[in-house]
Amino acid sequence: MGIRLRDHSVSVVSKLRITERHALSALVSLQRNDGHFCGELEGDSILQSEYLLMKWALGQEAAPMSDGRSGKEILGKITDYLRSQQRPEGGWGQYPGSSDDLSSTVKAYFALKLAGDDPSAPHMIRAVKSVHSMGGAEHCNSFSNFYLAALGQIPWSAVPTIPPEVVWLPKWCFFHLSKVSAWSRTMILPLSIVSVLRPTRDIPASQCIDELFLDQRERARLYRRSDGSVVWRAIFGVIDQTLKVAERFGGSPWRKAAIADAFKWITRRASQDRPAPTSGLGAIFPPMVYIQIVMKALGIDRDDPRVVRAEKDLDAFFIEDGSMIRIQPCFSPVWDTGIALYAMNDCGLDAHDACAARAASWLIRKECVFHGDWADNCPANTPAGGWYFEYENGWYPDCDDTAMVAMALLRTGGPAAKAAAVRGINWILAMQNDDGGWAAFDRTRDRPILECVPFADHNAMQDPSCPDITGRVLECLSWHGMRVGDPAIDRAIQYIKSKQEVEGCFFGRWGVNYIYGTWQSVIGPIRCGVSPVEPWILQAGEWIHSIQQESGAFGESANSYIDASLKGKGPPTASQTAWAAMILQEVFGPHDAGLERALGWLAETQLSVSDASDKARNPDGDPAGSWRETEFTGTGFPRVFYLRYHLYRLYFPLMAIGRFLQARTIQSGAIQNGAADSKAKISSVAGFVNAS
Repeated sequence: MGIRLRDHSVSVVSKLRITERHALSALVSLQRNDGHFCGELEGDSILQSEYLLMKWALGQEAAPMSDGRSGKEILGKITDYLRSQQRPEGGWGQYPGSSDDLSSTVKAYFALKLAGDDPSAPHMIRAVKSVHSMGGAEHCNSFSNFYLAALGQIPWSAVPTIPPEVVWLPKWCFFHLSKVSAWSRTMILPLSIVSVLRPTRDIPASQCIDELFLDQRERARLYRRSDGSVVWRAIFGVIDQTLKVAERFGGSPWRKAAIADAFKWITRRASQDRPAPTSGLGAIFPPMVYIQIVMKALGIDRDDPRVVRAEKDLDAFFIEDGSMIRIQPCFSPVWDTGIALYAMNDCGLDAHDACAARAASWLIRKECVFHGDWADNCPANTPAGGWYFEYENGWYPDCDDTAMVAMALLRTGGPAAKAAAVRGINWILAMQNDDGGWAAFDRTRDRPILECVPFADHNAMQDPSCPDITGRVLECLSWHGMRVGDPAIDRAIQYIKSKQEVEGCFFGRWGVNYIYGTWQSVIGPIRCGVSPVEPWILQAGEWIHSIQQESGAFGESANSYIDASLKGKGPPTASQTAWAAMILQEVFGPHDAGLERALGWLAETQLSVSDASDKARNPDGDPAGSWRETEFTGTGFPRVFYLRYHLYRLYFPLMAIGRFLQARTIQSGAIQNGAADSKAKISSVAGFVNAS
């Protein structure tokens, strides 16, 4: 690996300047022509298995693809990748180091069997054993059961009933759509249509998965979850059974009108019409799958423009790698560009630098100017603003992206960038929840009862405040000059303090896990004027010190979402080491020994030119100056779905190193002009020599 810090004749600062220069060069090499960044967003096996099961449910397993290519060939490549994801023990899991996951394994096995894999083959036998060891396919989650029912493996009685009449619930109703998470809305409405139309494809007995069920009686029943409130689960179970009885008689007298209005709701949010163009329903994989099944169930022909576009939007997530195809859950360009630009800012670059200026210009063009679903929970005169995560998702800007983009634009500078940032900040302020915190997509409050409904087993039926987003918002607001004493700031700080764990750390809702949560929760308040010597801040910093590994690195597995004793424990990663380093600097200053050890580890493990050209060391093809990171450090739904952002391993270490160097430079009194120095910083990596 790259630069070593064992030569003590050269200062830490000098060596990290070299590390920064090559990391910045690596980042800029990945910038697209129009100025934006978008790294691969990697999920788990369900993306492949659910896509394949969708194609079988639609009867398209042998039909041409949306681009005219052979469906058999393309689905074969997806199947090959799915097969490669099987663990030696037999199952499929959610992230490296996780246990086998029941629903993932059932869907993967089913997809392989449909593809023609012999059930007596060793890999299929291992998969069956894995499913049996986890209790059998009768315990799959509700979202998996929709696929199994659509392909005739379980009756629809085992699937939660969602009447499409929910689209008519009045605003005051506790279960109104505006009170569930944005992503759940885009799944509930399509599934409501599917659950009452019950489209089912019969497949030959030889392709069925009877062997995965241990108790055939439970196969026909709605799976009864054991977590959460026993009383409310029982109540919702009774409601579900009542709805199922009603379905035998065709549901309500207004069923056709309800289906029509639910479909209208869906298609409006999947439209390319301006001012809210969207690249697929919700611009994320699950609803983009469900909408295709809905249109098939409604009898809409495949050559209908709505179906054609739905297929193309989903198939755009393909990444072809030789003989295999893997599927992304969505695109992350606004997120990646906002963070990349912020990392550039931490290295001293602003609007005077061409690369930073192009990134800012692209972000300005992506500003959301539409009153989407978020407006339901805000005052009527709230102006539109903010940014979404994907290329096009006009209905759903979010607070996390908006905070990241707004502070990057403010720091980059220029009249247009600053004006857009101010609009974003005003929108964020309107989105603050009553508890003082911020959620992802809506101004809302915590409603735990919603997590007890039968189809809430993705652990994210709602979108309440969380400390990591709240801390990032505070960091953003600090760049706008807001400080302790402002009511919005004070309420947010009190909210964050109320969420501190006994060890001193904070839960990470959107990143793995307590390292991420602590990074976001601590830095924002300090930037807003909270003293780093306040006891709760020091406790957070000392917790970070306590989990530093002997090498100087930090790492935490997503297993910590399941087992609290694993907080802050896991294989070392570049992104998590960077988050921890930024905490140490913010709390203890740029001369902290733990900080220097963490940054030293980053310098030692940076990819050199020879590392980057070695496929064994660098199978992802990262440029020299980046880092190797195989762990999933992003979180979708805790305990359900995790993410591997392929740019996390580059722009977060760059951010940490840039902050350190700027702080040490300022303290030494040798402040350099970032704009004038930018050309030197973005030098070619051609001369990067492995100093091992």
